[in-house]
Amino acid sequence: MSCLETLKENGLKLTPQRRLIADYFHDSGSHLTAEEIIAHVHEKMPGVNKSTIYRNLDIFESIGCVLKSESGNHVIYHHTEEGHHHHLVCIKCGKNVDCDEMLFWPVEKTLRDKYAFRVDFKHQVINGLCENCGKQP
Repeated sequence: MSCLETLKENGLKLTPQRRLIADYFHDSGSHLTAEEIIAHVHEKMPGVNKSTIYRNLDIFESIGCVLKSESGNHVIYHHTEEGHHHHLVCIKCGKNVDCDEMLFWPVEKTLRDKYAFRVDFKHQVINGLCENCGKQP
């Protein structure tokens, strides 16, 4: 379902800023940093305040249109239609590898069984060293 439909179903207005952000998520098909989204909105609508963009991103996340996570010192967003997945990011060369969401199932099960705690691993970014960088001194 598109973000615009989800906004309408949640009784939210389809403001020009929200339409622009939603279209950008649908058209980009990739992960976007908050900075990239802000730059895109400012390119199309120069007068929009950053706080307005951040508020709208929070709304998109709260209604389930996007997932938000952190990678290094950046906040990244991706459209929920991409599904749950995780990333391994090399802190030296920046290589980014997608990994299956099943990676965390044993941890989820252990936390649930041992601590009666339900964790939600929607979109994790795991930083470390890739094989090549790990071999370098």
